[in-house]
Amino acid sequence: MSDDNQLDAILEQRGDRYGMFKDHAKLTQELKRVFFNHASKHGKIFTPSQQEAIEMIMHKLGRIGNGDPNYADSWIDIAGYAQLVADELVGKTK
Repeated sequence: MSDDNQLDAILEQRGDRYGMFKDHAKLTQELKRVFFNHASKHGKIFTPSQQEAIEMIMHKLGRIGNGDPNYADSWIDIAGYAQLVADELVGKTK
């Protein structure tokens, strides 16, 4: 299988699981916009780790909202990102 065919197969598989990328991107960007606008209005400042975790959680929520909500890996990933921040807050960095 050529590299182009492998990439096409991967993208088709992801589309089946997560829905159309443009729809996922639109949803995820809207989630981020609403969240960060609200936080900014209330003077919230996030560490780089917190911001990255929030953005990855939004990414996973976008996949859930646009694709398969029964795909356990998306939910596990959300828990993982939240746990990384919680661990860092109590001094257990990974």
